[in-house]
Amino acid sequence: MNISADRASGVFFLLFGLAMYFAVNPNYIEAVESGNIAPRTLPDTVSIIIAICGAVLVIKPTDQRVRNPVLMAKTGFYIVLLSVGIYAMSWFGFEYVAPLLAFAIMWFIGERRPFWLGLGVVGMPLLIWYLVTQLLGRALP
Repeated sequence: MNISADRASGVFFLLFGLAMYFAVNPNYIEAVESGNIAPRTLPDTVSIIIAICGAVLVIKPTDQRVRNPVLMAKTGFYIVLLSVGIYAMSWFGFEYVAPLLAFAIMWFIGERRPFWLGLGVVGMPLLIWYLVTQLLGRALP
């Protein structure tokens, strides 16, 4: 078995999932007496899925191909854009940053149709605000 990027990342995610399941989740998730579902249910399930996917990647890696550097740079740009947008939300609030962030992302991926831009810039942040603050009673940043 040769060492490839897939196998190396598979080992990482296998160990990460196991560490989350056996070390992090038991120590950092509080147990509660009430409720229908235990608070550890979802984190434990996700940890197991991550570990299983890592093991599958170690056993059966994908075909190796060199990615297009332009696409990798665009991906990096989107990650930076999202990071800056999320950080800006902590300073200025969801209501002000979400429409600008949605517009920037839609514009950079090439969306130019006014209906879809309007729906993404006005409609989706408004729907998210309504669902989170009004229906769920939670605060947005």
